[in-house]
Amino acid sequence: MRIRGEIAYEDEGEGEYEEMVGAQKYSLVAEFPLSRKLVVVGYALTSKKIKSFLQPKLEGLARSNGILFVAIDQSRPLSDQGPFDIVLHKLLGKEWRCVLEDYRQTHPEVKVLDPPDAIQHVHNRQSMLQDVADLNMSDAYGKVYVPRQLVIKKDPSSIPDAVTKAGLILPLVAKPLVAKSHELSLAYDQYSLQNLEPPLVLQEFINHGGVLFKVYVVGEAIKVVRRFSLPDVSKCELSQNAGVFRFPRVSCAAASADDADLDPCIAELPPRPLLERLARELRRRLGLHLFNLDMIREHGTRDHYYVIDINYFPGYGKMPEYEHIFTDFLLNLVKGK
Repeated sequence: MRIRGEIAYEDEGEGEYEEMVGAQKYSLVAEFPLSRKLVVVGYALTSKKIKSFLQPKLEGLARSNGILFVAIDQSRPLSDQGPFDIVLHKLLGKEWRCVLEDYRQTHPEVKVLDPPDAIQHVHNRQSMLQDVADLNMSDAYGKVYVPRQLVIKKDPSSIPDAVTKAGLILPLVAKPLVAKSHELSLAYDQYSLQNLEPPLVLQEFINHGGVLFKVYVVGEAIKVVRRFSLPDVSKCELSQNAGVFRFPRVSCAAASADDADLDPCIAELPPRPLLERLARELRRRLGLHLFNLDMIREHGTRDHYYVIDINYFPGYGKMPEYEHIFTDFLLNLVKGK
């Protein structure tokens, strides 16, 4: 059965495919002592993800540690391929989820990164932040909140009244309900809210000095980088502006703030113990190994943090030293099986 996902690989024919995998294994095994176990990672990724994630440096480092990345052929049954130690995936679609769930049932010895149901949980922004809210995290290192938010599924004309009833305070950030896009909008006034396009989530905008923290999680490892974000909105600006302003992608590689000359109060990273506890709890609650958090510090405070988004299998190619971190993660994952 061919999987009609976002990506379609060329059908090379069974003989050619098996010869290709066999040749890869042979060339790799020849470089290492036979006593070292070969770790085979089957991957099903979009072409865009392959380009950004499977960079030559990662493949080279992985190969030197006995890890082989093999493309999953979606034109063939998954159970007929491999054998794999790990399956790494980021494809959309109900059909692909069903294939993976069946595979997990029949191949419990293979680690699937990550379970499809767990991924679906963070793809929906109505449920995405619930586990963070349920943590009610507060300790000596800080407090972690989520913004107040409202889900609008239809009828944009009802949004102004719904916002009033919910008591949300302008400006509001509008995001697609399903987290397939990083696009967002900022609504300054009540009247303009009806110009938004449901289904969506409205979040109260928190002033945060124009900087957010991307907290990358790879198993038990975490890495934090700064990114420029939306600028603060003063009461004066709020009163003088109206309308909805659209931002196709706020946080991107070009918007790195790690080397910028920032106010130390804004630039200071969240405390490491706080991040470690948060990542550990969310790994357990979400059932995910690969994700990142978009986190902000409320401007004017030292220890009030908000998680505003969670992304499954984010752009690790933008994370410093991701090749070493990911290689170690895969090796430890196999050791722990």
